[in-house]
Amino acid sequence: MLTAEGRQSQIGIEVACAACDRREVPAGYEPYRRTPEFDENSVPEALLRHHSTKRGVWARIHVTRGTLDYCVLAPFDSRESLTPLAPGIILPEVEHHVATRGPVSFFVEFLRPALPAEQPR
Repeated sequence: MLTAEGRQSQIGIEVACAACDRREVPAGYEPYRRTPEFDENSVPEALLRHHSTKRGVWARIHVTRGTLDYCVLAPFDSRESLTPLAPGIILPEVEHHVATRGPVSFFVEFLRPALPAEQPR
């Protein structure tokens, strides 16, 4: 799609993205906000139910102690065990939820495209 007409013809068409399939945060994204650290007793109910991030917002789930189940709905339909050595990657607009199964501590870090250095935040 090297022309304006070619690009325009692709708007609204779902395309395969190998990096998304591997859940790789795009180059140039940086953290801009994070949640407090939660444990098995303080995790918000909203995180235990299906929810998603907004358009363009990626996130990482960082487990600092224990194991956390991370469930991703369509198109992946997967369940992963997250640990301090294996964080979870949240894709924009993809429904997911977490589940505790014992002592655990974790926080969520939100990422967005880096702004040019001269732009105020």
